[in-house]
Amino acid sequence: MAREQRVRVEVEGRALELSNLDKVLYPASGFTKGEVIDYYTRVSAALLPHLRNRPLTRIRYPNGVDGASFFEKNAPAGTPDWVRLERLPSPGSSKDRDMLDYVVCDDLPTLVWLANLAALELHSPQWQVGADPDLMVMDLDPGAPAGLVECCGVALMIRERLAADGVDSYPKTSGRKGMQLLCPISGRQSADTVSAYAKRIADELARKAPKSVTAQMAKRLRPGKVFIDWSQNNAAKTTVAPYSLRAQPAPAVSTPLHWAEVEAAAEGEPGAVRQFPAAEALSRIEEYGDLLIELLDGGPELP
Repeated sequence: MAREQRVRVEVEGRALELSNLDKVLYPASGFTKGEVIDYYTRVSAALLPHLRNRPLTRIRYPNGVDGASFFEKNAPAGTPDWVRLERLPSPGSSKDRDMLDYVVCDDLPTLVWLANLAALELHSPQWQVGADPDLMVMDLDPGAPAGLVECCGVALMIRERLAADGVDSYPKTSGRKGMQLLCPISGRQSADTVSAYAKRIADELARKAPKSVTAQMAKRLRPGKVFIDWSQNNAAKTTVAPYSLRAQPAPAVSTPLHWAEVEAAAEGEPGAVRQFPAAEALSRIEEYGDLLIELLDGGPELP
């Protein structure tokens, strides 16, 4: 049996031990654990502001994307004492009786530690610790043969409808087959209120464009349509974080977009929007900066 290789490093004053950096986590592309850690280190300046003060759900792939995976909400055994933990009710627990110690990733050492655990996917709620939601998400899930192009068309409809209510929206790919619109909101309304508003908008657009949009979760209703998943605003649910890797054959990233790219894709321009790989996501940050930075400034109350 091959001996586990370990490397001691210091990240912003924190001692970390990294292991098996040559282990391939994306077999189809040869992308290694070391490259995962490198990606998360290089993307951290853009990513960390979107994770700050939000409890993380991680999806870990210790044997790569072709192997078994598991969701992890609670802090694992051996969590360093400098990692920020928040004890919060477990989603779905009755009367808040079941509590979990969530990891909150506020800094680069925590992010590198998570990457070393093969926590490839990072998912966060629309709320920060101790507060009501400061984000609303409209999650667009295409039912084949609909795809990302059709999502872009629906995204433009949503943008126009939300703008009529004074709500700004910012697009990103999911890193898989769909996309999301993220909307900065006030943080002064409950998750139930936000979810009800999102459902109202989704239902309205499904009535307006019944051949291309559905707001119902039933799989049998989705072929050829884009499902607007308003339920992602439930306080117990999470959405893949901007700049998170995804467990696909290639290391795709949930990548922020320009609205001009969404418009071009909806008009049929080939490749205007696609699921971008890690290297391209990094080059886009160098070129454009963080296209979601305005999410950090807050937004209006929903009508």
